[in-house]
Amino acid sequence: MTTFEEVRPVADAVLYEGYSLYPYRANDAKNRVRWQFGVLVPERVARADSSERYRVMAQMLVEGRSPTVEVRVRFLQVQRRTVQQRTGDTFEEVAVLEAGDTAYLPFDEAVARELDLRAAVADVEGGGLHQTFEVAGEHSVEDVPGGRLAREARPLRATVDLAADPVAGPYGVVRVRVEVCNATDWEGAVPGPREEALRSSLVAVHLVARLEGGAFLSMTDPPEWASRLVEESPSDGLWPVLGGQPGSRDLVLCSPIILPDHAQVAPESTTAFFDATEMDEMLSLRTLTLTEEEKRAVRGTDPHTAALLEQVEGLPADVLDRLHGAVRYLSQTARRVEPAEREDSVEVAGVRVRQGSRVLLRPGSRRSDAQDIFLAGRTALVARVMHDVDGGDHLAVVLEDDEGLDLAVAHGRYLYFAPDEVEPLGLRHEGQPT
Repeated sequence: MTTFEEVRPVADAVLYEGYSLYPYRANDAKNRVRWQFGVLVPERVARADSSERYRVMAQMLVEGRSPTVEVRVRFLQVQRRTVQQRTGDTFEEVAVLEAGDTAYLPFDEAVARELDLRAAVADVEGGGLHQTFEVAGEHSVEDVPGGRLAREARPLRATVDLAADPVAGPYGVVRVRVEVCNATDWEGAVPGPREEALRSSLVAVHLVARLEGGAFLSMTDPPEWASRLVEESPSDGLWPVLGGQPGSRDLVLCSPIILPDHAQVAPESTTAFFDATEMDEMLSLRTLTLTEEEKRAVRGTDPHTAALLEQVEGLPADVLDRLHGAVRYLSQTARRVEPAEREDSVEVAGVRVRQGSRVLLRPGSRRSDAQDIFLAGRTALVARVMHDVDGGDHLAVVLEDDEGLDLAVAHGRYLYFAPDEVEPLGLRHEGQPT
């Protein structure tokens, strides 16, 4: 049985998506417009601003005679942090507090919250289960060299409704519905500054639902007989997908951003960048290029950004190497051919093409990238022969007239072509790319 912990890495990626953007400093313009996904403002604010919402709802289809469902709602509670400098026996709020290798900046941090409820599906048919959760406000002070950090989080109120309805027909399917609302009182102006409303909002709202004694149907790729049922079970503000390992159907992740069934964090990813794991290598390298002054601001922005910087600076070379070239497409796996597994060459028009072969590029009609127009008719050198797990062959090539050819080879910056998209020209005599 899949556990909540097994999907936590993906759920946490959803929770912190957009939390802080490169260059991860509070005083950078990008980080003054945050939290665009899964924000539930107080109802009164949403009524005054049609671009905001105060509720989300997910519908899922369940197979099973008498399943029990466990729901975990997850979100961030905004926590405003001000920076105060010590002056004698008093403290004065400042825009920055310099302290050694850290420059503390005011920032809206966030605290992760989880709300749990559990019920037998049969018990929530018809009327359903309505539960109200009170999330306490918090005030705290943290002493730092030369001053202190004052934190304040406003109290929140959330409601969660769980209901189920049997679906008419021969399939024995039950439609399970979960609705989450921000029921926090709002006495401020409407409309007003969004940053103020965010302090009374549920941010990055998503939920995980787990079954005992039943199985979820995929809402993304359902069996043919269930397609109509899926169309009749729309969600609002959430995207339900199967969680856990491929083949498992006892857990669903309902996300404010679109994900595939059984989404996984890439195994090469070791650091949470808050803005797209597929860019780990670039973000790691860019983070390492920050100036010492910028790094001081990153450390003083937020504990999450400080941890990010520490992790990147401590990445071993072999971990960075694993990030490079980890591209997933089609079969999700591509790798270099090892001679012991398969001959390190491929036959094209009766000619063996291998590392060091010269080829004329003939991009196929299936390509839609306009850049391919400029590659047609140019000569290239084969740097690698690769294949995917489906048995498809691929040629990694570099342009022969590229002034940065050696650098491209050294960094593995290849272009990729299928064997039927090249014309063999023979081997290069003056050396081979490696």
